[in-house]
Amino acid sequence: MTDFTTVQLEKDPRGFATLWLDRPEKNNAFNAEMIRELILAIDTIAADKTLRFLLLRGRGKHFSAGADLAWMQSCAKLDYNANLNDARELAELMYNLHGLKIPTLAVVQGAAFGGAVGLVSACDIAIGSEDALFSLSEVRIGLAPAVISPFVVQALGERNARRYALSAERFNGDRARALGLLAECYATSELETQVEHWISNLLLNSPQAMQVSKDLLREAASGVLTPALRRYTENAIARIRVSPEGQEGLNAFLEKRTPAWQEPQA
Repeated sequence: MTDFTTVQLEKDPRGFATLWLDRPEKNNAFNAEMIRELILAIDTIAADKTLRFLLLRGRGKHFSAGADLAWMQSCAKLDYNANLNDARELAELMYNLHGLKIPTLAVVQGAAFGGAVGLVSACDIAIGSEDALFSLSEVRIGLAPAVISPFVVQALGERNARRYALSAERFNGDRARALGLLAECYATSELETQVEHWISNLLLNSPQAMQVSKDLLREAASGVLTPALRRYTENAIARIRVSPEGQEGLNAFLEKRTPAWQEPQA
């Protein structure tokens, strides 16, 4: 797929993509170039209608150590408007990742600090190693987790987000799972095996149905039962039942056979 300098985008023949943060010599720390390349990579993913889901990963020892020191030094010299443009770039990345139609799975090992917690929070599902280390560390250097805060609050809940954003405490994979940031955490030696398990499980599912379900959950996120939400859900199930993929799934179930999307990929 497209060539980048700070990230790598790989397409698996089974029909999913892996987006790698690829600055292992810098512990995958963010800079302006990485943010821009992540935006472009996500645009590429969104345009590829053959993809069933996305994995977000970091090369090397750490998922991402947060902001790059040299980048932070350059930002400190910028005026308000230049800093606002930087913030808008980061926001575009977070909102575009969160808004992808296909499911997203983050895989976390080592450090995930600052904006990296935002990336993990913006994904639909995250798994990681027990010894992964998380921190909303911005207040330690006089900053705030501003752009990432809506996604962190969704992932952790408001009360836990307040605690960790205000204290900058570090917490491990087990704690991240208890908080809901990680769906599961595993021994480091088992992580790759478990990633393959998650891939195999997602490949069992109807690509269309996963996207429709993701849209449905966005609409229902407020928990408020309105007439408009009721109509949306009624229309959603009616549309998917009569769609080719919905018909294939129903018929395969009734005929006790494997649906077409589970057939081996070329």
